[in-house]
Amino acid sequence: MILNVALAQIAPVWLNRAATLEKILVHVDQAAASGAGLVVFGEALLPGYPFWPELTDGARFESAEQKDWFAHYARHAVDLAAGHLDPLCQRAADLGIAVYLGLIERCAERGGFSLYATLVYITPQGLIASAHRKLVPTYEERLVWSPGDGHGLRVHDLGEFRVGGLNCWENWMPLPRAALYGQGENLHVAVWPGSQRNTEDITRFIARESRSFVVSVSGLLHRDGIPDDVPGADRIRSEADGWMADGGSCVAAPDGSWLLEPQVEQEGLWCVDLSIDAVARERQNFDPAGHYSRPDVTRLEVNRKRQKTVSFED
Repeated sequence: MILNVALAQIAPVWLNRAATLEKILVHVDQAAASGAGLVVFGEALLPGYPFWPELTDGARFESAEQKDWFAHYARHAVDLAAGHLDPLCQRAADLGIAVYLGLIERCAERGGFSLYATLVYITPQGLIASAHRKLVPTYEERLVWSPGDGHGLRVHDLGEFRVGGLNCWENWMPLPRAALYGQGENLHVAVWPGSQRNTEDITRFIARESRSFVVSVSGLLHRDGIPDDVPGADRIRSEADGWMADGGSCVAAPDGSWLLEPQVEQEGLWCVDLSIDAVARERQNFDPAGHYSRPDVTRLEVNRKRQKTVSFED
């Protein structure tokens, strides 16, 4: 089987949910027109990555500026239960294309204003099959995002492929990777805010470790792309150095070779054909969850319950 995968490396209309979603829909249309069965977008693309804490003394307690940025961010975050992704789900169903999208999620069951970096998988039938909340926000992300849970550590059948995904530095975490390998993953999706320094080494490493295809997709943002209606836009621009996220989207084969080398400092839609036979060839001598594993010696337990503060018995 051949699966055509599209990598959509785009910049959001930063911190604007509605406008960014419209841009995403355009690229889903383009991916489907190119014959793709799966299109992937970068981490936190909808409505954008929180670049301001690093640039604006984000750890200052009781800062009015930080509160303003957070409130604006929360206003444009995605509430899945409220149907904010319904237009994208409908478009996926209409076109028969699967979608991986990184977004910022807020959830009424957790108070409605704590934010999660979530990777959503939408089936070709338009169903949200998983929403994986990033387990550990990285460094200054912890000033904005909340820690997730294991509920979204799931894989999905797409033809003969079994696809799973992780957010950014989660891809450095051996046990979440193993949780996906153990479910038969053979196409791994890694999403990033955008930086070649992140993608160029680990993409090929995971491919060699898992003997799977690895698709890394990043976002983009240049300081000149910060909209004027973002709170404190001038200050963020003045502290930023040109490209805040420069891309780096790429694809590695199961033997670790490049199918698409990292693409930087440009928006684009790149399509790559993946053959399931390439996975079978590399699994001949190493299959990390199969013949080259020892479950009688080492095993992994995974808690996939969605974490909640309270439970009720009526």
